[in-house]
Amino acid sequence: MPNSTVFSKTKVFIIDMDGTFYLDSHIIEGSLEFIEKLRQTGRDFLFFTNNSSNNVDVCVKKLAKMGFPVEAGKIVISSQVTIDYIKRTYPGKKVFLLGNTLLEADFETASIPLVQENPDLVVLGFDTTITYRKMWDAVKFLDSGAIYIATHPDLNCPTAEGYMPDTGSMIELFAASTGRRPLVMGKPMTATVDYITRLLGCQKEELAFVGDRLATDIAIGANHGIPAALVLSGVTTMAEYEQSSVRADVVAERLSALCAYL
Repeated sequence: MPNSTVFSKTKVFIIDMDGTFYLDSHIIEGSLEFIEKLRQTGRDFLFFTNNSSNNVDVCVKKLAKMGFPVEAGKIVISSQVTIDYIKRTYPGKKVFLLGNTLLEADFETASIPLVQENPDLVVLGFDTTITYRKMWDAVKFLDSGAIYIATHPDLNCPTAEGYMPDTGSMIELFAASTGRRPLVMGKPMTATVDYITRLLGCQKEELAFVGDRLATDIAIGANHGIPAALVLSGVTTMAEYEQSSVRADVVAERLSALCAYL
């Protein structure tokens, strides 16, 4: 029998996107049923993705193409957490950014100065346009003592053609070269919980995280005393969950199965 009290304090569900709400370019069966159940029970939702190679506009268009139009305010990306942290902690500081044009545009819109020489910070995003020159420059700046921040810790990003190396893999590359590791944003970090609670004007106890990745979607809940639901529609299998030390409050086949807990 489902524990109907696990989400008794939850007002907003923070839902992962790929592997949780949709897979590749198709909404997973039952996802819309879950959203409707949230609305019926007076709850709300927010999408959150660690993938800093996308921006909000790309995500909005992708969801609309799948038949689920949402406003931009319903989507948060690890890059937004990173930008917010930099503006609050290092206002006016110069950034050397490893990121694609979408991530660069988000930093420029936020009036964070991007430079190619003598930066105060090196920011490592999911750079799908990375070059050896960029990596070499980043190492040079890190060796010179620049502050080091990464948008998120994911090792790989799933695609229709298999996985591709993500920011977490680049963290390991730079650690091997420089011995340095960044301050990491995104899930499962405290900076993300702080950003979301400020954005929504709520307490962390009023949140719940839902996703398919143990190390990010579930760990952020487990590490901060927030309910977390693992769905098996993405990268994590039940066998992998049973072998993991990261524990979810609920394990379900897909989002629709969570309706029984609302």
